[in-house]
Amino acid sequence: MTHLQDLQAGGPPAFAPIDAAQRIQALDVIRGFALLGIFLMNIEWFSRPLQEMGSGIDPAATGIDHAAAWAVHVLVAGKFWVLFSLLFGMGFAVMSSRGGHGAQFRSRYVRRCLVLLAFGLLHALLLWPGDILHAYAVTGLLLLAFGEVSNRARLLLGIGLYAGLASMIVVGGGLMSLAPPGEMPGFETMAVELESAAAAAREVYAHGNYFQVVLQRGRDFLTLGVQGALMMIPMALGVFMLGAWLVRSGRMHDVASQGGWFARLALWTLPLGAVFVTLSMSVGESFDGMREMGPMLLAQGLMMLGSLPLALGYLSLLVLGLGLPGISRVLGWLAPAGRMALTHYLLQSLVASSLFFGYGLGWWGQLGRGAQVLLALAIFALQVVASHWWLGRYRFGPMEWLWRWLTYGARPAMRLG
Repeated sequence: MTHLQDLQAGGPPAFAPIDAAQRIQALDVIRGFALLGIFLMNIEWFSRPLQEMGSGIDPAATGIDHAAAWAVHVLVAGKFWVLFSLLFGMGFAVMSSRGGHGAQFRSRYVRRCLVLLAFGLLHALLLWPGDILHAYAVTGLLLLAFGEVSNRARLLLGIGLYAGLASMIVVGGGLMSLAPPGEMPGFETMAVELESAAAAAREVYAHGNYFQVVLQRGRDFLTLGVQGALMMIPMALGVFMLGAWLVRSGRMHDVASQGGWFARLALWTLPLGAVFVTLSMSVGESFDGMREMGPMLLAQGLMMLGSLPLALGYLSLLVLGLGLPGISRVLGWLAPAGRMALTHYLLQSLVASSLFFGYGLGWWGQLGRGAQVLLALAIFALQVVASHWWLGRYRFGPMEWLWRWLTYGARPAMRLG
């Protein structure tokens, strides 16, 4: 969730923190929108063990809870981390455009990623083990190795990495689905072990004190978070490259003049994404974990193939909406939240962990998916309002300010005026 810096002739010196007037507002709006989608997805996992992640919709959900879970699964799951990944890649392209690829840029960018890595590890241990910042930080360091490739190479590598890995999951899941029952007995043992781990985690998160929950978060992060990152990082690298390609192509600097291009992009990507999501849902929406590993992987891979085009379609619709006066005013409300995305991402975890975990209000398992969605919408609405109030007085969000300080080695001015 890097904060993008505008590429302007006569702008501030390379690597210097910039003010709101020098930002690309469209990217702040998109980031704010993505922040909402991320929370709609994540809030479920403050009341459901991470050991069940990937198994689809909770089979216990019925009625409005199933409808809410289905909507998030189809429209949100997998799409919004891709959208954030596009933004991270855009941020790299903008920063490198301002600072070149010399030693100073590389040094500052490495420091920026290492600070983000520290934030992510602390977030995973102290608030929530489903952190994504650590994976973004590592991927950002890998992206540095591709900083000087041609823009066409970025496009081809980006699509190839993401689609290639997703296709491998589809093929692997399909082949496993063809295996006769009982031919892979090891999965039954792993299923029992995973269910035991989920039951233990559920007990700790629901009733444990803060120290006990921290230990559980550490175990979950080392066993599940790191494992998930190993799969996510190469796919995220592909999406980062696509984001960098979008900026280097000039599409994001003057979106008002690119309406036709984004309309064509939406016409291609939205139907394509819908086809893959429909195929995924036809395989199944809920799976019995390791016991149905083949169909589960097949459905996941198909959903991944749909997530990238849908994320690009969402981005295109937002850009097109910014070109319509009435819609633009509504979307503009998201921009301040987008400028404070790191602060709000961590704040969402702080609030959710305080509400759901045993050391807080202990709501674990007490809210259905429908209530979770309403709660996420209410918290996000408060964050949007708070962002307008805060940025009316200060130049940066609190964590953005700290990130800049640690990255540039000099404390930026905080107050406006």
